[in-house]
Amino acid sequence: MLGIPYFKADSSTYVIKSVNGKVKKKGKGLSFFYNVATTSIATVPINAQQSPFIFNLQSQDFQTLQVQGQVTYRIVEPEKTAEMLNFNLKKDGVNYSSEDPLTIGDLVIRSVQTIVQNTVQNSSLRTALKLGQPLVEQIKKELFQQESLTNLGITVIETSITAITPSRETARALEAEVREMILKEADDATYARRKSAVEQELTIKEAELQTELTVQEKEQEIAESRVENERTMLRTKMEIDQERLDGEIQSEEQRQKLVVLSVENSKQEADAEAYAVSQQMKAFRELPVENLKALALASMQPEQLMAVAFESLANNAEKIGELNINPDMFSQVVKKAVRS
Repeated sequence: MLGIPYFKADSSTYVIKSVNGKVKKKGKGLSFFYNVATTSIATVPINAQQSPFIFNLQSQDFQTLQVQGQVTYRIVEPEKTAEMLNFNLKKDGVNYSSEDPLTIGDLVIRSVQTIVQNTVQNSSLRTALKLGQPLVEQIKKELFQQESLTNLGITVIETSITAITPSRETARALEAEVREMILKEADDATYARRKSAVEQELTIKEAELQTELTVQEKEQEIAESRVENERTMLRTKMEIDQERLDGEIQSEEQRQKLVVLSVENSKQEADAEAYAVSQQMKAFRELPVENLKALALASMQPEQLMAVAFESLANNAEKIGELNINPDMFSQVVKKAVRS
């Protein structure tokens, strides 16, 4: 129908329909027919928006560096945003009648830039190059507190810092410095390794010397123990020899006493025998010769008697005229002698 077009918004767009300056409808994803002559439509995107940024800044020590990142934000109070900025559509119902909607991202990025710039300008180059995550936390904290965004009904969802880089010349200088530092660390590591090797070698040498000293002490203890054992054995042997000698001395003394006693006994026996012999001899001296001969003949063997008889014949040979001796007389004596 001429002059009565149809408008339809998606669910991520907040629509405010005004007729003759008065709000008639508002909400997400509205659709309606409207009179172009009397109706104005404001559409505010309420989905999350992403805006990348690159800031060329200067550190406290006057070194140029670049900060790259991205901020994600969202319009949470579209009515307040529509009051502060012009989000009205042209009569075609498609394009914005002003450039205000395009400035939302710039407003958020400028707020981020202010925070980043203040932080970087108060930090040295080396400190600023390490600000990544701390800077993100600081941006989140300060953006939530900024009235300019709050008044526009905008809230920041997420902020990220993708890179903080110095200028090319500064980067080369830092690379050279880091390279030298790495080389120095390598030299220090080599020195430390050599020092550690020397210390370990010294430790091993000391351990070997300590072990050798311990072995020598043990050997000395063993030698002293051996000498002490030998002394003990020698002392024991001497005591045993002394005891044996004492035993032999006692045995010899006992033997001496025995010999003395034996000699005394033998002497007494000899005296007794001598006394008996003297008494026998005395008795023999007092007996007649014929009696003694008779006693002697009584204890003789037949062959002894024959010998005595022949002796007697020999002594009285001048008195014998003729003597006949029969061989049979000697046969028995010879046989007996042969048997014995």
